[in-house]
Amino acid sequence: MVAALTRRALVSLPALAALSACTATGSDRSGIVVTTNILGDLVRNVVGERTEVTVLMAAGADPHSFGVSAQQAASLERAELLVHNGLGLEEGVLSHIEAAVATGVPDLAVGEHVDPIDYTADETAGQPDPHFWTDPVRVSEAVDLIADKVIEHVAGVDADEVRASADAYRSQVDDLHADAVAAFEQIPPEHRKLVTNHHVFGYLAQRYGFEVIGAVIPSGTTLASPSGSDLKDLADAVAASGVPVVFADSSQPERLIEAMAEETGLDIAIVPLFTESLTEPGGGAGTYLEMAAANTAAIAEHLAPQ
Repeated sequence: MVAALTRRALVSLPALAALSACTATGSDRSGIVVTTNILGDLVRNVVGERTEVTVLMAAGADPHSFGVSAQQAASLERAELLVHNGLGLEEGVLSHIEAAVATGVPDLAVGEHVDPIDYTADETAGQPDPHFWTDPVRVSEAVDLIADKVIEHVAGVDADEVRASADAYRSQVDDLHADAVAAFEQIPPEHRKLVTNHHVFGYLAQRYGFEVIGAVIPSGTTLASPSGSDLKDLADAVAASGVPVVFADSSQPERLIEAMAEETGLDIAIVPLFTESLTEPGGGAGTYLEMAAANTAAIAEHLAPQ
């Protein structure tokens, strides 16, 4: 009951803020507010210490379901720039994003500008896939988009310095892509098959020639749940394809994946990946570069012939 009341209170905050406070004007706004911690890392690499960057999503949180405090909700409408993923990812804070944009806060919905793709299977088939960050090439494009918006909307930044920072960081992301190409070349095409806890690697699959066999949760959001028949269908597909491993988000419980493995009667390894959130520093995915490199290494290790 308390949790339900809390959720309703969060949903109503934009309306309460509109009634109780004057809308910030352009001259009143300051800093950059970013919804997800992955995008927060990109933004901080672009702007450095030149302006304040507030990231709403805590390390290890689920981007589909995280909420915000009253203070965070108010910060959205005071921002010079709001950077969010878009494409339906931030389900728990969407109302706050929309309220801020309605008051005139400049925003960048990054995923909408990096050639988004649609889900191709299960409950979310045909809907936009927001998980573009599993493709470093699109992340490289996102870095430039962020730099453009920062220069356009954030007062006091030096355009040449922002461009230089963006170029330096984009070079690291491009190296990440080159490393992934080299690592995945060690996996024969017939072994490039992925099963995950939910549909999160469509962009990686497209970029590097993988086939997504299926997902334990037959959806693009962790807020959905599988039925018994869903698990049986996926188990049959896994058994037919000979996939030796299921990749699960490092923050998600393994119960459903273990249940699916039991359905196959096969010995299937469950390997954690960092899929939708950074970790605290030292947790294996404290930055986007660390996260993507760790995932590349884990996928290559478990799918390449031994």
